[in-house]
Amino acid sequence: MTKCPECDADIDLDEEEVEEGEVVSCGECDAELEVTQIHPVHLIAISDDEDEDDEEEDEEESSVEKVKEKEEDDEEEVE
Repeated sequence: MTKCPECDADIDLDEEEVEEGEVVSCGECDAELEVTQIHPVHLIAISDDEDEDDEEEDEEESSVEKVKEKEEDDEEEVE
């Protein structure tokens, strides 16, 4: 028996039936939890903030690419 890191509810996971990296949900608070260790089972909450950070990085990279493309287009027009 392990506890949800978000709401502290008991979560019954069999060490033999889960794998490291597997994502499970808490039955009480519906948090998504990643199995980081199986002997004993240890869980960490998967944060929505990480997903938002990834999206922000993608948007920043896209903006930089657009600026570079614009600069290249401007240079071609000058020639």
